[in-house]
Amino acid sequence: MKIQEIREIIKLVDNSSIDEFTYESEGTKVKLKKSGSTVSASAPVQASAPAAEPAAQPAKAPVSTPAAKAEELISEEAPEVPAAQEENMHKILSPMVGTFYQSPSPEEEAYVQPGTKVSADQVVCIVEAMKLFNEIEAEVDGEIAEILVKDGQLVEYGQPLFLVKTK
Repeated sequence: MKIQEIREIIKLVDNSSIDEFTYESEGTKVKLKKSGSTVSASAPVQASAPAAEPAAQPAKAPVSTPAAKAEELISEEAPEVPAAQEENMHKILSPMVGTFYQSPSPEEEAYVQPGTKVSADQVVCIVEAMKLFNEIEAEVDGEIAEILVKDGQLVEYGQPLFLVKTK
């Protein structure tokens, strides 16, 4: 089960009159319980999870605001962008929530690497959302200084993906 799917379930339960929800599939169990203004989320994953992604730790915590706090239990932390940056750095931001991919397919090379010269209309990555693969363009002419997210990582709207050194 993907993180995005779990988030959708949290939103649906939060907006419904359901007080408790349990879902089990292929060794993954998600249990949501809502009483008053408190939501608990539990998502243990068996150690036999695919080797491509590390097994998630069980998460269980009461939260005060159902939708916002419950998402914190399953969200991945975005790497911090250094505060002191040169003035000629441009951030390429994610235009949507989705999964970041550096290449058009697993067998192909990444669109860009640090040091790659890019033009404004050049594709630098793909953000997949709901089975739609959206090509993200560089937006500026310059050189890729840093890739701020990992391949296959869930990204949020407005999250910085790349730093581009502009001329």
